[in-house]
Amino acid sequence: MALIPARSGSKGVPNKNVRLLGGHPLVAYTIASCRRCALIDRVIVSTDSAEYAEIASSYGAEVPFLRPTELAESNSPDIEFVVHALDWLADEGREPTNVVHMRPTTPFRDPAVVDLGIATFVANEDASALRSVHEMSESAYKTLEISPDGWLAPLGMVDTALDAANLGRQGFPVTYMANGYVDVLSVRFIRSNGLLHGDRVMAFITPPAAEVDTEMDFGFLEYRVASDPSLASSVRE
Repeated sequence: MALIPARSGSKGVPNKNVRLLGGHPLVAYTIASCRRCALIDRVIVSTDSAEYAEIASSYGAEVPFLRPTELAESNSPDIEFVVHALDWLADEGREPTNVVHMRPTTPFRDPAVVDLGIATFVANEDASALRSVHEMSESAYKTLEISPDGWLAPLGMVDTALDAANLGRQGFPVTYMANGYVDVLSVRFIRSNGLLHGDRVMAFITPPAAEVDTEMDFGFLEYRVASDPSLASSVRE
């Protein structure tokens, strides 16, 4: 089962989850990706908005409940809306074994990659969750911070000399950035521990994923759709 969070009230990009992109609301892209996945049997959108619910339903998602407002604040942790959905499904008698967490802010996905992530998690009984990541263009070990005295320093180091951070890229470990391509969560683990991911999280490496948090990000998505209209036309297939 896929669970797509789509709360209203986004501040960085107003009404981000239903803002039109190539003629379709942003959330519709993720709904369409889920519906094309062979290993997803149900697509549920969790939202606090009746308007968003109607839009999601029109694109083929189920919206069997509305999320309480107190679980849809900008600082509400993901565990709250996931457990809310699981409780509703348990009352329905259809609580799933795993939840595929699909963020609408990552609109462009290959369903085959999502299916591979799900299959990879299901095949590993020791994992508490699976999280998609992509390789960072620069190692995180080259990240800098500004010390209280105003000097640049490698992140997490008291030594302010930058020589260690100036080595070539090949001199540092490869580091990865979590993205929104696909997360797979174990319902048994969530129920037993009150956590989404735990400490045995599988890394699932995906292509870099375009995500939206700012107006500039949204502008890049619009450029992508203008350059490749099939991204939008596939939403209604």
